Amino acid sequence: MDWFTPEVMWFFMGLVLILLEFGIPGVITIFFGIGAWMVALLCLIFDIPLGLQIMIFIVGSIVPLVLLRKWFKKLLEGRSSVGPVDLDELEEFLGKRAVVTEEIAPERRGRVEFRGSTWKAEAYENIAVGTTVEIVDKNNITLIVKSL
Repeated sequence: MDWFTPEVMWFFMGLVLILLEFGIPGVITIFFGIGAWMVALLCLIFDIPLGLQIMIFIVGSIVPLVLLRKWFKKLLEGRSSVGPVDLDELEEFLGKRAVVTEEIAPERRGRVEFRGSTWKAEAYENIAVGTTVEIVDKNNITLIVKSL
């Protein structure tokens, strides 16, 4: 088998471009990879001159890029579960008391015990183990606390 045929070269160029998409953000190179694969498929079926191959590659990459990029980007990025803060959930924590189980410093997270579980905790002050603290905010699974 000859490795330097146009269809093989276009196939490998498309493969490299599609694999580059995993390292380069933006959902762009995948369309050029698909365009290269389109040319490889057409070269496998028809004997196409190089100038026409390049023209098919450009059109076969740019047109889908312009028409499908937003949809493709949503498809590849998935859905985000981060949304607005649920005030009812936040009220479950705000103003409640917890006990420090691992020292907390402004530059280092510690841990607190709250309702029978330990939570990561942050504070704007040094707080020693055994201190009772008040929960003033919550950032995902980290409680923001202050000493009483």
